Amino acid sequence: MTKTLHPLGTNVIVKPVEAETATASGIIIPETASKEKPMRGEVMEIGPGTEDEKAPNVSKGDVVIFTKYAPTEIKIDGVELYVLDFKSLLAVEK
Repeated sequence: MTKTLHPLGTNVIVKPVEAETATASGIIIPETASKEKPMRGEVMEIGPGTEDEKAPNVSKGDVVIFTKYAPTEIKIDGVELYVLDFKSLLAVEK
């Protein structure tokens, strides 16, 4: 049975995106340099907002940058996901 999550209020569900292992010029980044948890992720679900605050201006599939300590980490069907408030979103990659 597959579980689904539907965020409440101004929360979003994000699937973390791992950091690149090489730069655009081909320099390989060692694993020890990227041990911190990702601060980028793909938006999977968006909450409806609240009476005081509308839903965030992001869409499913957007890759977002968020603050380092914002996410609550969960695992659903073996997939790591983050739940965070939209105020923790800093930017959308285009």
